[in-house]
Amino acid sequence: MIDHPILNLGCGRKKMAGAVNLDITPDTQPDVVHNLNIFPWPFAENSFTSVHANDVIEHLDNIVAVMDELHRVCKHGARIYITLPHYSSANAFTDPTHRHYFGWFSFDYFTGTHEHSYYTRTRFQLVRRQLIFYPSLLNKFVHRLAARYPSRYERAWAWMFPAWFLGFELEVVKGVT
Repeated sequence: MIDHPILNLGCGRKKMAGAVNLDITPDTQPDVVHNLNIFPWPFAENSFTSVHANDVIEHLDNIVAVMDELHRVCKHGARIYITLPHYSSANAFTDPTHRHYFGWFSFDYFTGTHEHSYYTRTRFQLVRRQLIFYPSLLNKFVHRLAARYPSRYERAWAWMFPAWFLGFELEVVKGVT
């Protein structure tokens, strides 16, 4: 039985009070030591109302399987907060443990609205997404344009004005076919 309805994936040294803090290494002293590439995760179905995945999803092997597992361990309506490097960020390519690169539309595949939503039957509602830029005067302007025209930004401007991070908030949808 889970005492805390919040799961902090890949906590590292950034543990959240009141959450189940999970990491692959015992060196960071998490509440649960587990490799997120091994399924199923050591939690019962419908255990969590909130999941935080900051700088962890890009390190995992199979994103579709991870999203399926997040769906399994979360309750209907649970919120999932994901932060990861944008594909144009130097950080995305600098870290040799990064296995995947993400853009504005990456999680649309899990909403059921994307033409390629057939990779999984698990569904999430996209609540919020944002591009995060390194703070500078120029990036304030670029951020406004990119937020207004994300598709155009990624096609034409991303390599000239790289984003730093992406932030997503997803809501777990269960019982809908």
